[in-house]
Amino acid sequence: MASSRTPSPGESRKKWRLGFWSLIATQFQGAFNDNGLKFFVIFLILGTNPSASEKDLLVFLIGNLFALPFLIFSMAGGYLADRYSKRSVTIGTKVFEIFAMVFAVYAFARGNSRMAYTVIFLASTQAAFFSPAKYGLLPEILPEELLSWGNGILELTTFVAIIAGAVVGPLWAQLFHGREALAGWLFGACSLFGLTTSFAISRVPHADPSKKFNLNVFGELRKQYRLVRPDRILRLAIVGNTYFWFLGALLQFVIVFYGREVLHLDETRGGYLQAALAIGIGIGSYAAGLLSAGKIEYGLIPLGAVGMSLFALVISVHGLTFAHVLLLLGALGFAGGFFVVPINALIQHRPEESHKGSVIAFASFLSFVGVIGASAIYSGFTHYLHASLASFFIWTAVMSLAATAYVLYLLPDSLLRLLLWLATHTLYRLDVAGQENVPARGGALLTPNHVSMADAAFLLASIDRPIRFLMFRGSYEHPLVKPFAKVLGVIPIASDQGPREMIHSLRQATEALKNGEVVCIFPEGQMTRIGQMMPFRRGMERIVKGVDVPIVPVNLDGVWGSIFSFAGGRFLWKFPRRVPYPVRVTFGEPLPSTTTSAEVRRVVQDLGAEAFARRKK
Repeated sequence: MASSRTPSPGESRKKWRLGFWSLIATQFQGAFNDNGLKFFVIFLILGTNPSASEKDLLVFLIGNLFALPFLIFSMAGGYLADRYSKRSVTIGTKVFEIFAMVFAVYAFARGNSRMAYTVIFLASTQAAFFSPAKYGLLPEILPEELLSWGNGILELTTFVAIIAGAVVGPLWAQLFHGREALAGWLFGACSLFGLTTSFAISRVPHADPSKKFNLNVFGELRKQYRLVRPDRILRLAIVGNTYFWFLGALLQFVIVFYGREVLHLDETRGGYLQAALAIGIGIGSYAAGLLSAGKIEYGLIPLGAVGMSLFALVISVHGLTFAHVLLLLGALGFAGGFFVVPINALIQHRPEESHKGSVIAFASFLSFVGVIGASAIYSGFTHYLHASLASFFIWTAVMSLAATAYVLYLLPDSLLRLLLWLATHTLYRLDVAGQENVPARGGALLTPNHVSMADAAFLLASIDRPIRFLMFRGSYEHPLVKPFAKVLGVIPIASDQGPREMIHSLRQATEALKNGEVVCIFPEGQMTRIGQMMPFRRGMERIVKGVDVPIVPVNLDGVWGSIFSFAGGRFLWKFPRRVPYPVRVTFGEPLPSTTTSAEVRRVVQDLGAEAFARRKK
C-alpha cells in the first residue's frame, strides 16, 4: 500500500533537483547523439570529395531527413505527452533510440550511405517524439518562478551538447575512417546512458488520460491553430520559435561551407565555428534565465533580435579573420539566447494543462517547417542564384530587424518592458517576494500603496502578466505619458468631471477583470506626500462588486526617498541616495472579492512590516 505521508520540504527539494537534472542529462545525451550523428555522416560523405552540386544536394537531403520526422511525428508526440505521463514517454523514446543505434552499427559496418541516411532519420524520429514531453516536463517539475531559469539551463546544456556533437562528429569521422562501426558503438553507449538517466526523472501525472488520437494530421494542426489563435502572445511566441529554428538551421549550413570555402579551414577548426555559435546561444540562454528574475521577461525578445541583426551584419564584412568570425558568431549566439528563452517559457506556460503537450508539439512541427525551409533556401540560393555565403549573414540581419519591427508592432508593450528591464537592472535593484500569489490566468485586482511616480514601473517589472492601471485623466493626457499609457491599456479616471464619468471608468475596470485581465488601482487615490500610507478609498470595492476575482494586496517598500517620490517636498529635483536604488515589492496572499478597503489596507501594512524585516537582513 502506498504511503500517504506528505514529504518534508527537504525531501521535495531533493526530488525536484534529482528529477530536473536527470531531465537535463537525458536531453544533453539526446542532443549530442542527434547532432553528432548528423555531422558524422556529413563529414563521412564530404571525405569522398563530392562535386559542388553533390555538396548542395547533401545539405538539402540531410537537412530534410533531420527535419522530416518532426513534421510527421510531432503531433503524435504531443498526443502521447498529453495522454500518458511525460516521464513514461521519455523512457519509451530512449528505448527506441537504443534500437536505432544498433541499426547504426550495422549501417556503418556495411559502409552504406543510404542506410546512414536512415540512421539520421531514426535518430530524429526519436527526438520528434521526445520534444513535446521534454518541454512539457519543465513546467510540471519546476515551480513557475523557476521556469525561465530552467529554460536557460535547458538551452545552455542543449547547445553545449550541440557543440560537442558538431565537434565530435567530424573528429570521429576522421578517427574511425574505415572502422565506422566503432563510432556506432560509442553513440550506442551514449544512448544507454540517456536511458539510465531517464528513469530518475520526476514522476508526473497524465495530463489528459481520456484524450483520443486524431489520425487526421491536418485536422489536428487546424485544431491546435484554433487553440493558439486567440492568445496573441502565445501565437507570436510560436512564430518566433519557428524563426529561431529556421535561422539556426540556415546558419548551421552556411557556417560549414563558410569555414571551408571562405576561411579555408580544416574540419576541426570549422567545428570551432559551430561551437562558437552554440556556446553563445547556451551562455545567452543561461544569462536570460538568470536576468528574468523569476518571471517570463519577454522584453528580452526585441533586445535579442536587434543583437542578432547587428552581429550578423558585421560578419558579412569582407576580410575578417578566423578569430573575428569566431567572436562574432559567439556574440550572435548570445543574442539568440536572449531571444529564445522567453519564447520557450511562453510556449510552455501559456497553454492549458490538458493541451500543453499538443501545443508544444504544434510549435515543434512549425519549427521544423522552418528547418526544412532553411535547407531549401540555402540550396536554392547557392545552386540557382549563386548567392555568396556572406550574403546569407546580410539576409539574417535584415530578417531579424524585420522580425523586431513586427513584434514591436503587434506587442508594443514588449519595448516598454525592455526599457523597464534595463532600468530595474541598472538604476534600481528590485527585491520581489510573493509574485506566485498573482494568478497565472484569470482576472485579479492589485491594490498597492502609492509612494512615487515610478510605482507602476516597479509592478510591471515584478510580474510577467500585463497590468491595466487606473490613472487620473490629467496624468493620462500628458504628452509624455499618453503614448505609453495607451500601449498598456491604462484606464483613465476623472474625479473632477462628475460621478457618471468616474462610474464609467470603474465599469471599464470591472469588465477587464471579467475578461481575465490583471487590473491595478492605487486605493489611496493619490501619492503620499509624507511617506506614510493614507486611508484606502472604496473605489476598489466598487470595481470587484459582483465579480469573483481575487484581490492581491501589494506593498512597495523603500521607494520613499527616491527621486520619483515627494520626499524633500518635491519630485525629481534631488539626487538619488544610492545607485542601484533598492526597492522591495511584496505580493500578499489573495483575498476574496468581498474584502473591504480597510481590511485590504491592514494587510498591505503587514506586508510593509515583512518588507522592512527583509530590508534589515
